[in-house]
Amino acid sequence: MQLDAPAPLQYGPISVRLARTRDARTLQRELLLNRSWLQQWEATIPGGTASFDMRVSIRRLLQQYRDGGGYPFIMEYDGEIAGQLNIWGVARGSLSSATIGYWVSERFAGKAITPTAVAMATDASFEQFGLHRMEICIRPENHASLRVVQKLGFRYEGLRRRYIHIDGDWRDHYAFALTREDVPRGVLLRWLHGAAPESAAAIPPSDLLHG
Repeated sequence: MQLDAPAPLQYGPISVRLARTRDARTLQRELLLNRSWLQQWEATIPGGTASFDMRVSIRRLLQQYRDGGGYPFIMEYDGEIAGQLNIWGVARGSLSSATIGYWVSERFAGKAITPTAVAMATDASFEQFGLHRMEICIRPENHASLRVVQKLGFRYEGLRRRYIHIDGDWRDHYAFALTREDVPRGVLLRWLHGAAPESAAAIPPSDLLHG
C-alpha cells in the first residue's frame, strides 16, 4: 500500500519528518556513540538480545506505518539528525489513541528538541492523523523525559507496574496523556505562550517511586 508521507513539521531549527530507509546508517552511528546515554532507557525483549541493525528496525517501522500502526519520525536540528520519535500502537475506531516514544543524542540535549518535536507530533496526530488521545509512558528515574511532559502540560494518569521491558527487565512507568479537547489551540502554541499547566503532570505522593 502506497501512502503519501505526512508533511514535515518545523519550528525554528527543529523539524520532524517521516523516517527513510537511508537514515539507518546515521541512526545506527548515533545509537552506538550514545550507548552510555541511552541504554538505560532502551526497550528490550525478554530473553532476547539487543540488535543495532537500524536497517531492519527502520524497515519494520515503515511497514507498521504502511499498515496503519504507527508513524516513525526523525527529529532534526538545523538539518542534522538528532534522534527518533515514534508514534506507535495506533488504535483507530472508538479508541483513536496512540503512544509516543523518543530518544535524542546527548550532543543535542538542552536545545528544546524533544518538547518541541513531541508538541508538533501530538498536534499532527490530532489535526492530521485523526487521533483523539496521545499517551507518553516514562520511567520514574527518567527525569529529563518527565520534564518534557511537565513543560507541555500532559496530564498524569497513573502508575503502571512492570509495564515495559527496558534495559533487561520489566520496569515501572508513569503514564501521561492529552486529548484533543485539552488543547483546542494546539500543544505547541499553548507551550510557546506559556499556557501549559505544568501542574497537570504532578505525580501524587502515593505514586512516587525511586525518591
